[in-house]
Amino acid sequence: MEKRHTISVLVENEFGVLARIAGLFAQKGYNIESLSVSPTTDATLSRMTIVTVGNDHVVQQIIKQLDKLINVLRVEDLSHEKHVTRELFLVKLEGRSRSRSEAEKLALEMGGKLIDYSAAAFVVEVTGNEEEGTSCLEKLKKQGILEVVRTGVIAVQRGEHVLVSPKEKL
Repeated sequence: MEKRHTISVLVENEFGVLARIAGLFAQKGYNIESLSVSPTTDATLSRMTIVTVGNDHVVQQIIKQLDKLINVLRVEDLSHEKHVTRELFLVKLEGRSRSRSEAEKLALEMGGKLIDYSAAAFVVEVTGNEEEGTSCLEKLKKQGILEVVRTGVIAVQRGEHVLVSPKEKL
């Protein structure tokens, strides 16, 4: 049975690593639904959060292939662990008939905040898990969405488990 998997990948922060990982997915015919990359507290390392769809066997193959790549230090499928996910949404809405205070009120009702306002349009920032974000977008459709930008999913395991490179465990 196919389902969404959230995979955390710790990689060396070097030129071409992202291209190799994206290339692996393309070569094997795996789809990336979401991909977020950022540096870690160690400037030599970056962390990727990849969301893909597949059955457990397919995702295990993806993880094995990722583990074989040079510059990949650690790979974990968070889907079987308790984890927290978040995504940032920036939503630009029509503003012609709204005052700034009305725009701020709408942003608060959505659990977000107003981050830009003009007479013609305003931007609301909303952070939450995918379901919360999708629900918010559904509610905002009635308000005249002009544009939506999403960061993609980021995730971290709950509890004390930390994704570290093998060299840090020594």
